[in-house]
Amino acid sequence: MKIPFSPPDIGEDEINEVVDTLRSGWITTGPKTKKFENQLTAYCMSDKTVCLDSCTSALEMTLRLLGVKKGDEVIVPAYTYTATASAVCHTGAKPILIDCAPNSIQMDYDMLPDLISTKTKAIIPVDVGGVPCDYDRIYDAVNAKKYLFVPSSPLQQAFGRIIVLADAAHSLGARRNFLKTGALADFTAFSFHAVKNLTTGEGGAVTWKNHPDIDSEELYRQFMILTLHGQTKDAYTKTQLGSWEYDILGPFFKCNMTDIMASIGIAQLKRLSAMLKRRRKIIDFYNRELSDEPVSVLQHYSEKEKFMSSGHLYLVKLMWQEEEYRNDVIRRLADYGVAANVHYKPLPMFTAYKRIGYNIDDFPNAYNMFKNEITLPLYSKMTDEEAAYVIDSFKRAVAE
Repeated sequence: MKIPFSPPDIGEDEINEVVDTLRSGWITTGPKTKKFENQLTAYCMSDKTVCLDSCTSALEMTLRLLGVKKGDEVIVPAYTYTATASAVCHTGAKPILIDCAPNSIQMDYDMLPDLISTKTKAIIPVDVGGVPCDYDRIYDAVNAKKYLFVPSSPLQQAFGRIIVLADAAHSLGARRNFLKTGALADFTAFSFHAVKNLTTGEGGAVTWKNHPDIDSEELYRQFMILTLHGQTKDAYTKTQLGSWEYDILGPFFKCNMTDIMASIGIAQLKRLSAMLKRRRKIIDFYNRELSDEPVSVLQHYSEKEKFMSSGHLYLVKLMWQEEEYRNDVIRRLADYGVAANVHYKPLPMFTAYKRIGYNIDDFPNAYNMFKNEITLPLYSKMTDEEAAYVIDSFKRAVAE
């Protein structure tokens, strides 16, 4: 049996929606993209949403709109994918890496206040695996150091404190304290890459909560200008009869979502609840089957802590083992036809971040999480038979 890691769940609804778009005569940013944005806003119970070509663009464009620039600092977990930190680097600001808490994939919240300085403009928490971070503790740290905040743009002035920009690439549909991701942080960036729970092939979005001192419609307009070459009109508006004239307000960026992508997202969003339910059923099965194994698995829900993940990734720690053993297990799984992965190699282990001055020795908890972590296949199209085969193969690979 061949088990892929995370194939997309595409059905007739998605195909029909794309065909409808192709027949409409409008395939780039237009009515379907606007519809998808509005549906995401309603789903997340946020205030406004902008759809873009990736989560990375969503993070970077939000930082740029906030006025984050060279000389500023943004706190980023060491245990994440490079996109979280590279978005910061693109603005000229410096990512300040924070270690994991002991035996956790989430940042060390106790350490967070000590990393906040007068240069800190934002914090980017990461919902690894689909588990929402503890945003209450993040805001506690932000508010405790509010006196250090030095705003350098009108938006920063409106907040009057460090901005919390969630990297929720994994967590669309997750909840904490009865709120969905999208309504937990000031701004929330989602990914719709092919392996995500909801996909548009590529793509992403940023959504934000209502702020009494910020005009959301104007903020949306600024996003449109920033992400479409600085144009005062998008392509769809320009094609309306007599509406060709426009201005360029700055030499900005091009990272819009197309209607073809949005049409896939519209169909996926209708099915998201059922797809998440299937993921959770597989997680429950995995948890039961591995309960007697020498492993520790990511907790995807907790009544005590009031969270429910999106079930994006099934992370397993091979207790008391090292990198070489973990890598051998992945190779043995490949021999059985099962694709596995690792989430994540900490940023200080990569050349790009070593050049900035980071050393993995300064992030022992992140390294300890990485060295024996393995991510098993998990996707909504997985059958019961396939799930059983994954577990059987994993047990055999660990026992060899």
